[in-house]
Amino acid sequence: MNVLILGADGYLGWPTCMYFSQKGHNVIGVDNYFRRNETIALDCEPLIPVPNLIQRSRIWKKNTGNKIQVRIGDITNYYFLKSIFEQFNPDTVIHYAEQPSAPYSMLDYDKAAFTLKNNLITTLNVIYAVKEITNECHIIKLGTMGEYGTPNIDIEEGFLEINHKGRKDNFLFPRQASSLYHTTKIHDTDLLWFYIRTWNLRATDLMQGPVYGISTYESDIDPRLLSFFNYDEIFGTVLNRFVIQAVSGHPLTIYGKGNQIRGYINLKDTMQCVYLSATNPAKHGELRIFNQFTEAFSVNDLADKVLTTGKKLGYQIRKKHFNNPRVEKEEHYYNPKHTELINLGLKPHYLTDKILADFFRIAERYKDRIIHDKFFRGVKWK
Repeated sequence: MNVLILGADGYLGWPTCMYFSQKGHNVIGVDNYFRRNETIALDCEPLIPVPNLIQRSRIWKKNTGNKIQVRIGDITNYYFLKSIFEQFNPDTVIHYAEQPSAPYSMLDYDKAAFTLKNNLITTLNVIYAVKEITNECHIIKLGTMGEYGTPNIDIEEGFLEINHKGRKDNFLFPRQASSLYHTTKIHDTDLLWFYIRTWNLRATDLMQGPVYGISTYESDIDPRLLSFFNYDEIFGTVLNRFVIQAVSGHPLTIYGKGNQIRGYINLKDTMQCVYLSATNPAKHGELRIFNQFTEAFSVNDLADKVLTTGKKLGYQIRKKHFNNPRVEKEEHYYNPKHTELINLGLKPHYLTDKILADFFRIAERYKDRIIHDKFFRGVKWK
């Protein structure tokens, strides 16, 4: 396949480029370096210094013989994106090119406005490029389990059959996001669904839970191929942050009671899920939604797992509860369904003691780069 990966410099984007390239596909990665630049501006740079996207593609080719083409530019510019579609004629476009942080979207007006504009315009541009250039192209968009919120009913995979006054119909599962970022992802889903019904396009929307991990099998080839890994409050996810805190001697930062439950997934399994979606594409006129996670844990569950594994490795780890800066339920029912990707062949890497121990060992290599001030700045929703 010709595979176009938007947001190719990011935590998920670069590993996805390597994963598809290693399997023999023609890959082109696009990025505007938003995350690199903004982490510098906000003083929350990643744990591991990684080469830029052009340099990484050269390192990848030198190690594997496989080529990853790179374009640097902003896909909110429709004509830039359209030119890439015209040149490359992708069979699959994987859309990661969105501002990915809930805390960032809640920092101030400017960050909120940027999140809204960037995330919706990039999605609209992808849809139009597919419609105008190659409507056979399968769109894979990264959504988030956070779109659903924490309803007091089971969360189905995307759609819900409603019986009302003797009649029934199938609707997108009700969404109730807890940040502006997550709200933009709801709008993405609505945009896709509208244009699929209107133009007979095809798309897979992956409702992904928080991702954890540093390495993939491809990055094991050369440490310069590791992903863009954040551990800070703004761009880092909770388990990644906990492991780095444990290694550095900082207390684990638990928001509120710590009973908030979410679905989590290993970085390596994200690669599997996206690949399975690409090689088993949706049909024309179909919005296919997969809930992309492998296990559900509370924040306290994760903290306890890190505590247990860390103690076995000789670390003295403390937990500390902070007033929750977010507006969210801390006691809630949570039972999302996630069978479709398993049915397609997903082989999960579950969060075992061994996987956590390996995570600790990789983090230890970069221990001298950890800066405690990045862990908690108190970005508040109110």
